[in-house]
Amino acid sequence: MNDIKMLVLDIDGTIFKKDYTASERVKQTLKSLVKKGIKVVLCTGRMYAATKQIAKELELDTPVISYQGGLVKNFLNDEKTLFEKTMDEDLSLDVIKELKKRNIFFNLYINDELLVEHDSILIQQYVDARNIKYRIVGNCENLNLKGMNKILAIDDDVNLIENLQKEMAQRYKDKLYVIRSTPRFCEFSNPEATKGNAVRFLADMWGIKKEEIMACGDQDNDIEMLLAAGVKVAMGNATEDLKKIADYITDSVDNDGVVKAVEKFIRI
Repeated sequence: MNDIKMLVLDIDGTIFKKDYTASERVKQTLKSLVKKGIKVVLCTGRMYAATKQIAKELELDTPVISYQGGLVKNFLNDEKTLFEKTMDEDLSLDVIKELKKRNIFFNLYINDELLVEHDSILIQQYVDARNIKYRIVGNCENLNLKGMNKILAIDDDVNLIENLQKEMAQRYKDKLYVIRSTPRFCEFSNPEATKGNAVRFLADMWGIKKEEIMACGDQDNDIEMLLAAGVKVAMGNATEDLKKIADYITDSVDNDGVVKAVEKFIRI
């Protein structure tokens, strides 16, 4: 058993199943950890507006990490921003033009507002699953792009998204963080907006050492998060790349893999 003081959790595919709900067993386990004084932190690519709803539902009391680490914010009381890294405006415009040229649908997140150029079944499915609102703005190239949290490209063709990520990561090397957060999603953000940087920021703020941190995730965008932790846990449904760097591979999200990992590594 490790003396874990901070548990960092991805949401989708880690604590949330395909139906975007956490099991009662997961909820009760997290409540027990909070009562014990362990910092339970949500760390997700989701926007802050969506993440804070989940943190409230799970009765957490710690700041949440959203936008792949681009925003760390208190969701209780003052809603104070603790850490924020937004995208360069010129680079944002370049990404928008590139995605339009390729006819790939995309979401923009500016100052935690979800914007799209035009309506689509893709955006409707996206917001319905996450209980958030969006605004249709027409040509995004005319917008004030200051405060861009991230740009998200969406396509049902997973090979297209995989190739897009590889190509764009090379194109914007050292300028932007380009990562797949699900097989259908390719995300663009500030190069310092990584889950790992956000985890280290909170750990430093609380005086918690790396070996006192446990992290659980399932996708490639969780690699940086796991590398910031002393105990690295990949879900049974995780990508092969994430499993390669994990200390432990737990059960799948459908079988409450997070609970099993907690029982193995944390005294409750």
